[in-house]
Amino acid sequence: MRILLTGASGFIGMHVAAELAREGAEVRGFSRSEPPVEAALAEWVRGDVTDAKAVADALEGCTSIVHVAALYSYARGDAARIEAVNVQGTRHVLEAAARRDSCRVLLTSSSATCGPVPGRAATELDGPPPWELRVPYKRTKLEAERLALAAARDGLDVMCVNPTTVIGPHDRQPTPSGKIIRALVQGRIKAYMRTAGINVVGVEDVARGHALALAHGRPGERYILGGEDLWLRDAFALTLAAVGRRPPRIAVPWRVAFGAAVAADALTRVLRREPDLLVLDEVRLARLPLFFSSAKARAELGYVPRPAAETLTAAARWFAEREAND
Repeated sequence: MRILLTGASGFIGMHVAAELAREGAEVRGFSRSEPPVEAALAEWVRGDVTDAKAVADALEGCTSIVHVAALYSYARGDAARIEAVNVQGTRHVLEAAARRDSCRVLLTSSSATCGPVPGRAATELDGPPPWELRVPYKRTKLEAERLALAAARDGLDVMCVNPTTVIGPHDRQPTPSGKIIRALVQGRIKAYMRTAGINVVGVEDVARGHALALAHGRPGERYILGGEDLWLRDAFALTLAAVGRRPPRIAVPWRVAFGAAVAADALTRVLRREPDLLVLDEVRLARLPLFFSSAKARAELGYVPRPAAETLTAAARWFAEREAND
């Protein structure tokens, strides 16, 4: 089985490639930059998902496509590129697959398209609050997913997986989630949002979830790939315990954090740079706890994630080692 995997050089993409290779698939990677050796690719094609012809050409000879490529960013300067990659890139993938006689498509979406929901863990039957769609990343991931599900209704063999807050080793860029782990390890975070919560999942578990969905998922369905729901203070404590640090003790209300983020955004606009921490859209999305249920993926796919403590420890130690060697 030959699989085309977009975004093969990215954090999730390289882990998905390696997992599919372990399952015996020949993986053709497709990305703008060369993937690391850990991706274990059979072949690599340089290309950009915003180029429809490049996507179609790369799909030749493949029976499936795993579309991981996306721009995961909350930087205000990335808005146009986020739209191009997340929406247009997905449209190009779906159009290329539809022109083939038989091609299974797996879209890496996001739990952001399923919630959060006040007072409980969100499921695949839920959707995000309308006010969150002003955030370009969230809006474009939802639009891309809607394109995929519409294609499924038209008969294309396509489904979605929806990872939650993904962390782990080899987050070299790093992603927005990885930046938080790195900042904790560096001792740069001194407080936490009192009512904030996240669902933590290891990147290796998400990669395994992709393989399971490709093998057993039903067309037109979406599957949340998450781990444990944790209050932010508890997630910080588990992360910092792995590197011998105490967790922050200052609890900040969301409104105070949001006000600080608005001020930081205004200041960095004047300085013509992007904020590192206190990114406005990230704080905006922390208004509700980001809690999600993976019960459907467990039941239908046999998905079993590791404990959050193990995941956070591995990520913290990887970033700590990287800091020590830089």
